[in-house]
Amino acid sequence: MAAIALKVKNKNGQHILKDLTSASTVGELKMFLSSLSDVSIDRIYVLCGYPPKPLDISNDNSTLNDVGLKTGETLILEEKTSTPETTPKSPQPKPLENGIVSHETIGSCRPGILMKKVVPPDNSCLFTSIGFVLNGNVDTTVHTLMRQIIAMEVASDHDTYNEAMLGKPNADYCAWIQQPSSWGGAIEVAILSRFYGIEMAVVDTLNAIINRFGEDKNYGQRVFLLFDGVHYDPLYLEQSDGGIQTLFPAEDMEIYREAEQLAHEAKSSRQFTDLNKFTLKCMVCNKFLTGQAEAQRHAKETMHTNFGEV
Repeated sequence: MAAIALKVKNKNGQHILKDLTSASTVGELKMFLSSLSDVSIDRIYVLCGYPPKPLDISNDNSTLNDVGLKTGETLILEEKTSTPETTPKSPQPKPLENGIVSHETIGSCRPGILMKKVVPPDNSCLFTSIGFVLNGNVDTTVHTLMRQIIAMEVASDHDTYNEAMLGKPNADYCAWIQQPSSWGGAIEVAILSRFYGIEMAVVDTLNAIINRFGEDKNYGQRVFLLFDGVHYDPLYLEQSDGGIQTLFPAEDMEIYREAEQLAHEAKSSRQFTDLNKFTLKCMVCNKFLTGQAEAQRHAKETMHTNFGEV
């Protein structure tokens, strides 16, 4: 019987389970998961894989091998929620956070409102946003793992990730991206899109366009991120029953058109960051800088390259 080590993530943090084998039962797994959290056995809900999907733990007598669990996998532990039975109400239009106007999905079998989830501007907003669309919750610690994934990918392919592409030597980039103060962008989105096997559509409100990463890979699902020129936030569909949806079938062009419309509305109402006016802080010398050009000039004069959002 092969020993199985599983990484378990829940709202209380991350844990490693090492006391199980492939012959351990689902019932035993649920007991361990309950002991790691404040979730009772009958309310345990588990997601697994990339992108995360519900794990069938309905049969307590099934073995971990039966349900397809292998060593090294990550389990996302959540608590089942009960939704009271009420008469469904027609969803009412409402504004998104920070003033972006949302709109209903007219004529859809899954009525809801396209929303923005605001995540902290802590230099890891891209990674937090990707974590939200994959897992459905804001976890500001996911950036550490994602930065490691990116560094490993870049380090393994010096031909693709050369100095011309990265703007710095491969080894320097790998060290840089793992620093919590380093921002993610197009290179990082492309790598994570491939790693998680999902298309990532970045809704650019500065230029009113959608940049699709993984578009040519025929992935089955798509997620949406909102980018205002500096900051990333995730998009999700808030449904009339209070649930949320962050993963969409790649062929669902209705929600894609909703995201396009949101980009145009955001640009027309100037809901983006003016790169000539926003404020940055040099994380090396703590100097405050106004605009992209001033930050670039400071970097050239001082060789300081770590900047934070203000």
